[in-house]
Amino acid sequence: MRHRIAVIGAGPAGLTFARVLHRHGYPVAILERDPAPDARPPGGTLDLHEGLGQLALDKAGLLAEFQALSRPEGQAMRILDVDGTVLRDWHPRPGEQANPEIDRRQLRDLLLGPLDVQWGRGVTQVVPGTRDGVLVHFADGRQETFDLVVGADGAWSRTRPAVSPVTPHYTGVTYVETSLDDIDTRHPDLARLIGDGSVAVYGVNRALVAQRNSGGHVKVYAQLRAPLDWHTNLDLADVEAVRSSLLALFDGWAAPVLGLLRHGTAFVHRPLYVLPVSHTWTHVFGVTLLGDAAHVMPPLGAGANLAMLEGAELAESIATGPGDLDEAVRAFEEQMWARAGRWAKITMAGLERLVSPDPAEALALFDEVQPS
Repeated sequence: MRHRIAVIGAGPAGLTFARVLHRHGYPVAILERDPAPDARPPGGTLDLHEGLGQLALDKAGLLAEFQALSRPEGQAMRILDVDGTVLRDWHPRPGEQANPEIDRRQLRDLLLGPLDVQWGRGVTQVVPGTRDGVLVHFADGRQETFDLVVGADGAWSRTRPAVSPVTPHYTGVTYVETSLDDIDTRHPDLARLIGDGSVAVYGVNRALVAQRNSGGHVKVYAQLRAPLDWHTNLDLADVEAVRSSLLALFDGWAAPVLGLLRHGTAFVHRPLYVLPVSHTWTHVFGVTLLGDAAHVMPPLGAGANLAMLEGAELAESIATGPGDLDEAVRAFEEQMWARAGRWAKITMAGLERLVSPDPAEALALFDEVQPS
């Protein structure tokens, strides 16, 4: 008898889980609160690592399609001093496939493929241990029961309270995101500054990072150590006011670098939250978590990769295991906790060094991770 399985959230984790199950002929209900695939901006580009996100896509039978869509040149990384001096300028070797970039929208569409997502199915509560299984409450008042509910619903997961009372806490670092469009035509000087991949500039408790997406689109992130309420007297909807505030915070930096902020079209406030480094829970029959729902960590290249691999591994365990669903979930959780704990330590330590009182720490970290 096939189990009734639901995954909450149609992000990289949930879709990878569903796609691998689909490949093995297992049905799964994909429940997503967004009313349509393009209801929200998809976010920036992702670098998928060979042993993590790319491995997950291989398990889903999608690696070749990913390689055709991805941008290996996007692995390039340039680091500048605040005066504009180039400190590092790294380019991938021909054929380098360690961490090629792909736009989130492209990745989502690749994973969606034949999957049937139930859009507009916002979940409000997950209740394990009922007579008929795990009870899922929806925002429209309806309810459904499943044998297994997989929470892949992000940092503010509605599934997590079923297994853990822990909620994310603020790291002390805030990102303010803006975008540049058609950069090669409209801002050729900035296009040359950024190069084929990313450019980063590190100052005292400040950083500016710009990253190419496809189609001439660039995401820019102003990063700063600040209290959560740093913007109390600032209207975040007032583009000019936010731009002026950020330019004041980065006063004295080279004019070409500040051009990344001057030409931004809109600004989005993104304070960074994380879960405790070693977040685990007492196993709950019929419920588990993937990705940010289980271990939200700083956005330093690991989160989506881990989430996708977790989704693929759990799906494989269910589809090819001995048949005991709960045993497969228990074994998966132990493996996930150990690996995620290691990466959470790495990314938290990385954040401390990248947005730091000593900018030399950021440069040293780059040299450790990507030797010149």
